[in-house]
Amino acid sequence: MIHSPDRRLTSIAIDLGQAIHALSDALDLVGVDEVFHGKRVGFMVTQCGLALGLGAKELGDLFHAALLHDCGVSSTHVHCYLVNELDWEGSEQHCIKGSELLDQFPPLAHLAPLIRYHHSHWDALHRLDISESVARLSNLIYLVDRVDALAKPHYERDLLLARHAIRETVSGLSGSLFAPELVALFLNVSASEAFWLSLESRHLIRFIYEREEECHPILISFPELRQLALLFAQVVDAKSPYTMRHSLGVAQLARFLAERAGLSSETCAKIEVAGLLHDLGKLQVPDAILEKHGALTLEERAIIQRHSFETYQILRGIAGLEDITLWAAYHHETPDGRGYPFQRRGAELTVEMRIIAVADVFEALAQQRPYRESLPPDEILEMLRAFVREGRLDGVLVELVGRYLQEIWQIALAASALEPGFDPAAQSVA
Repeated sequence: MIHSPDRRLTSIAIDLGQAIHALSDALDLVGVDEVFHGKRVGFMVTQCGLALGLGAKELGDLFHAALLHDCGVSSTHVHCYLVNELDWEGSEQHCIKGSELLDQFPPLAHLAPLIRYHHSHWDALHRLDISESVARLSNLIYLVDRVDALAKPHYERDLLLARHAIRETVSGLSGSLFAPELVALFLNVSASEAFWLSLESRHLIRFIYEREEECHPILISFPELRQLALLFAQVVDAKSPYTMRHSLGVAQLARFLAERAGLSSETCAKIEVAGLLHDLGKLQVPDAILEKHGALTLEERAIIQRHSFETYQILRGIAGLEDITLWAAYHHETPDGRGYPFQRRGAELTVEMRIIAVADVFEALAQQRPYRESLPPDEILEMLRAFVREGRLDGVLVELVGRYLQEIWQIALAASALEPGFDPAAQSVA
């Protein structure tokens, strides 16, 4: 049986701001080679917010909304529209999805309206029954978001020369896509060369670092952390129909195995969170690779093998999450040391890391893939035992799978059938 979050884990608290930056890092990976979109939008919207005279709280919320504005985007195909097209049919869909995700997490739910309308045209937006503040600030995010799309071909090259054409394009959309007063504000804020030079990667990183230093920590509890991890998992699992709900399934299986292995209730709860977060780095893998029907090339396999390292880099900036970070990032390490990306071996791999590795393989084999159907439980167990003989999985844990094979199989099936937004730990699984 998988339990509800243990609310006694009050000793674990993390800074929400650090978690938001981690999620922003994950979202930026969807761009594959274009990985600073959310942060550039955050910089530009902050400069405009300062010119508007926003207070510290409203400015902070605007900055966080900018970092998370594309949380409804998991697909590299959709991301191509975001950075290559000024406007397109269906652009509202990722706004709706993103706002629904944030609505599920109370500490960030107040940002959902800004996400919901950040691709709405001003000539329609200002007629909707929403607050003036939501209309104005969401349209401001839209404006600078489109500026970044226009600037994309020119970063690190000829941005200073291109800025005049970008400003002219924005000016021409005043009153249609963008509020006239926001266009005037942007044209004033972006008049200097310094504004545009600040968008280059090395300067942008400095801005983000300084912005983090200025923010006061907002601590969230372990149950809230778990809710946030569920949000992260939904973003990752939405990347492809073939990985749908994979993170949720791994989290359930890992917790089940941890409980059967006799680990403490606190460790079992934390290992579930690690399972939810283990594949964050997979957002950088192009859709075409995940959905390929044939064998992967060496180049494609090398791209896949980056993802657990990216998971590590995303999570390592969250203080208090150190053990969960390693458990999540080491899920492709093997007892014989031939795993990736750190090539840890033997005693370097804790039981928690080994549990997530076993859960990940079982869940993957139980799911349909573009190159094969879902495998039956007995066949999965035989494959797991073969991996033990090859030094790739922990033998004790695989035999634990064998002891509870039907229960674990039912958990995997249940995970595959879950609706988006479903909270697996709020239910019991026989």
